[in-house]
Amino acid sequence: MLAHQQGGLLNAAALARSLAVDGKTVAAYLDLLVDLLLVRRLPPWHSNTRKRLVKSPKIYVRDSGLAHALLQIADSEALLAHPVSGASWEGLVIESLVAMAPPESEAHFFRSATGDEIDLLLKLPHRTKPWAIEIKRGQAPHLEHGFHLACQVVEPEKCFVVYNGPERFPLAKGVEAVSLADLCHELDTMR
Repeated sequence: MLAHQQGGLLNAAALARSLAVDGKTVAAYLDLLVDLLLVRRLPPWHSNTRKRLVKSPKIYVRDSGLAHALLQIADSEALLAHPVSGASWEGLVIESLVAMAPPESEAHFFRSATGDEIDLLLKLPHRTKPWAIEIKRGQAPHLEHGFHLACQVVEPEKCFVVYNGPERFPLAKGVEAVSLADLCHELDTMR
């Protein structure tokens, strides 16, 4: 069930109803899966803002191969046709960037009640503002208006769009499109 909700907001009560178990049981198992490093609960960003923000964490099966196996996705062709394809890429990118970030970095996401969203906010040590990272699976990335609105609230130090291509280029004012490998390398040099 968690693999089907890859990248979605955690709704433990709905999971408990679907599994016909108590909410405390679901919470205990989720805690265990997080402790075993099988699941990531990506917490929402909270800042001093008057905007209504989403307070539920996002949930990811940390190993994309395991998520694909749980969803019975046999190969890359089946993955590209599956509805979880974008969320799977998002999970892979988040895991890769968090692994390459300096120790003591904090990972969050931002979503307002109106749907303005940033997929990943990386708060790096000794920096006052986070990096805003949008994640796009395709090779021709584009930004939604909600990303710009979210950036106005968060005021990040840097803005990136990680996409499935090799080139690095400016995408919009203050936003750079970058490959996963490039951004991992940039974070690795900061360690």
